[in-house]
Parts: sequence; C-alpha cells; structure tokens
Amino acid sequence: MTQSIKLTTDQMRLMSLFQNVTGATARDCVEDEKQNRVIFVVNNGKMGLAIGKGGSHIKSLQNIVKRNVELVEYDDDPANFLKNMLNSKLVSEVKINKRSDGSTQAIVMVDPRKKGIVVGREGRNAEKARLLAKRYFDISSVLINSPERATLEL
Repeated sequence: MTQSIKLTTDQMRLMSLFQNVTGATARDCVEDEKQNRVIFVVNNGKMGLAIGKGGSHIKSLQNIVKRNVELVEYDDDPANFLKNMLNSKLVSEVKINKRSDGSTQAIVMVDPRKKGIVVGREGRNAEKARLLAKRYFDISSVLINSPERATLEL
C-alpha cells in the first residue's frame, strides 16, 4: 500500500544522528522547513527509548540540529497511525473512507473542547498528519471534526 519512500542524504544523516543520540532506530525522517522542524517516525513500542528519561534525548537532538524535533510512533493501521500522531487520548475515532474519485480520506473525530489542541498552533499537527498520512497510506485528505454534542465516555 505504501509507495517506496526516498530519503535525501541529509535525511539519512539525521536518521543516523537520531539513532546515535537516542539508541532507537528511526524508520523515516521528514524535514518540514515551513515549521522549522524535523519529524522522525519511530517503530511501534520504541517511543520511550527515543524520548529518553525526562525528554533528555529529544532535548539533546534539538540542540544539535537547531530545530524542533517531533516524534511519531508508526503503526501499520492508518487509523492507529493517525491516532498516535494526533494524541490518542484526545481522538475518539478515526474513519478511513474511499471517495468516489478513488482517493482516500481520513476523518478524525475529537471532543469540540480539545479540537484546538489536536489541530495545533497554526495547524502544525494537522499539517503533520496530512503529510505523513499521504506519505505512508496515500490518504489525500485528513479532516479533523468534532461532533456538536460531544458524548463523553468515562
């Protein structure tokens, strides 16, 4: 389902640096010039190792690359991948739909009071979700919706 991902020499270098600093292997690296950040995709279950105690690995990495570093935990299931990316505690469900034109769309449902947190400042989290969903699962659009009347399950 995923097309082969091509990495630049710089991205390979960043992934090598990531592995040396954190001890975790990155499966992908995306440089987002617009937001001045580097996004690393780590294998399932390796998030704690990548972050380090008290975020020490990420802080070290940010000091070295002089950019924000963000991590995303990979999952083979596109719905779980999007949940991981957008904070699984705040996402109630993810629906993946095939549209009539053949493209794929993801609809992420969140509590209306938490929508701002999920979307992120200047839409940075939503942009990251769109970028990686397209890159891994050929999902052409990601909509972040909140139902009018939220039903909370405790």
